[in-house]
Amino acid sequence: EYRGLVKHTGGCHCGAVRFEVWASADLHVFNCNCSICTKKQNRHFIVPASRFKLLKGADNLTTYTFNTHRAQHTFCKTCGVQSFYTPRSNPDGYGIAPHCLDDGTVQTIITEDINGKEWEKAVREHKTIRDMSKP
Repeated sequence: EYRGLVKHTGGCHCGAVRFEVWASADLHVFNCNCSICTKKQNRHFIVPASRFKLLKGADNLTTYTFNTHRAQHTFCKTCGVQSFYTPRSNPDGYGIAPHCLDDGTVQTIITEDINGKEWEKAVREHKTIRDMSKP
C-alpha cells in the first residue's frame, strides 16, 4: 500500500494491545537520554499517524505525561509495556518501539543517539527529526 515500505505488526507483552505500522524494513531508531527514555529504555522510530493503525486494545491503554505534557506515553494497563507513544518532537505521529514488532519484517536497525537531556537544543539542531511524522 505504501511504496517502498513494509507492514510491520506488533504489540505489548500480554497481547492486549496490537498495531500495524508501515515503515522501512531498515529502521532509523532514536536512543534518547532524557529522564523518561533512560528509565524506560525507550528506543523508537517515528512514523506519521497515517501509517499507524491500532488494531486492538484502545480500552487497555493508559497515558502518562509530565513537564510540557506534549509527549503522550501510552502503555498497556495489563502488562505495562509501551509499544508506541506520541513523541514531543512529533505530536502528529508515533514513536514505535522496534523491540515490540513481530519477527520477520525488520532487516536492519541503525541507532542514533539524541541528547534528550538538552531536548530543545537537540531537536532544534537535528536536520530531520521534526519531519519524520510528515507523510
